[in-house]
Amino acid sequence: MKLYNTLTRKKEEFVPITPKEAKIYACGPTVYNYIHIGNARPICVFDVLRRYMEYCGYQVTFVQNFTDIDDKIINKANEEGSDYLTVSRRYIKEYKKDAAGLNVRPATVHPKATENIEGIQKLISTLIDKGYAYPTDNGDVYFRTLKNKNYGKLSHQPLEDLQAGARIATGEIKEDAMDFALWKGAKPGEPYWESPWGHGRPGWHIECSAMALRYLGKTIDIHCGGQDLIFPHHENEIAQSECANGVPFAHYWLHNGYININNQKMSKSLHNFFTVRDVAEKFGYEPIRYLMVSAHYRMPINYSVAMIGQCKASLDRLYNCRDNLAFVLQHAPDGEKTGDAAVREKLNACRTAFESAMDDDLNTANAIAALFDMVKEINTDLSTEKAPGKAICQYAYDLFTKLADVLGLLYSRPVPGTESSEDSESAEIEALIVQRTQARAEKNWAKADCIRDELKARGVVLEDTPQGVKWHKE
Repeated sequence: MKLYNTLTRKKEEFVPITPKEAKIYACGPTVYNYIHIGNARPICVFDVLRRYMEYCGYQVTFVQNFTDIDDKIINKANEEGSDYLTVSRRYIKEYKKDAAGLNVRPATVHPKATENIEGIQKLISTLIDKGYAYPTDNGDVYFRTLKNKNYGKLSHQPLEDLQAGARIATGEIKEDAMDFALWKGAKPGEPYWESPWGHGRPGWHIECSAMALRYLGKTIDIHCGGQDLIFPHHENEIAQSECANGVPFAHYWLHNGYININNQKMSKSLHNFFTVRDVAEKFGYEPIRYLMVSAHYRMPINYSVAMIGQCKASLDRLYNCRDNLAFVLQHAPDGEKTGDAAVREKLNACRTAFESAMDDDLNTANAIAALFDMVKEINTDLSTEKAPGKAICQYAYDLFTKLADVLGLLYSRPVPGTESSEDSESAEIEALIVQRTQARAEKNWAKADCIRDELKARGVVLEDTPQGVKWHKE
């Protein structure tokens, strides 16, 4: 498997620190509001990375943090007249609801900044002892950026350019404008923790270094996040982690591309800012998931209503294939038939194409193309008219659903007829279909047509096949 490493600007063969194990750290949300469409992309993309590595036999430890103390959270709490805990807990809960809707698996660990204060302070103390950080009279602690000669290696920006854009804000006491905060002295009315440098709270960058160290070790395999995090967040993580620990922080750095809205950058001022919850209420979660994995993760994606419509149509094709195959499987005779070996070979070729695409820097666009090639083979060779054997149908069904699951797709609709017995609507539909079948057997065409019309009015589409009646809802 090859991955594009932002650090080296080239694709590199993935070689884990420990054979068949992968330690991955993904930067999570700052929990002060609902996640927006842009947040959904890294969440979905790196969930696919994790799924594919598990598919390939890796034991994956996947850590995704919650930033639960931050200026934005404090400001939100002040606006509401509440406190930072109320705000952060509420939006962690809402994040989990959206993540589940997007079929994103929970991380191995979801650490919070406020639960890692001791580790954060210990890391800051190490940096101070080594001369890479310094406290100030107002309770702040800053990292000495210029002391780190490799600063800028991830963003590939000359230090002179970075220095030209650096400024010292009002109230900051820094040795150099490039220095960044590790610990922030508490302002009146702000939440704080005791520290050797006075009342305060952690800076944004240091929390990720401390949590990666605690849960994954000094050096990790993969660190990932959105393209907007390359500088300064990930650049600062590298600096503080490597200066404190004396070893490389992460071997591979992966960053996903931006999302535009109707070919424009998403912005509240342009009134094109959409939360995942808003879009899901109109179109459902799975079309969002499909959109996020439909293009190569490093390429930009354009969100529009038309694009979501195309995603829904593509999902319908995948679902139709799965449901048709499930129906054929249910009615197929035992054993194998002449020609099954050739069909198996075609299916295996699709799997090989899928894996080759994923091995090539997680190329989900080409992987989806391979999945649709499989749809074509299934629809051609395993239709009701061909009456294939059960063994090849089972093989095709298992392979098709397994590859779709690597992409996190085909999770929101059950196979018709397999819903829970407690689902009264499905049970009622099945009962009406039985009545219609009996009426047709008795040549009571009027009753049979009446039942079909009733089901059609309820959005149920029937298809009579040699193996029986198939149905699905429009």
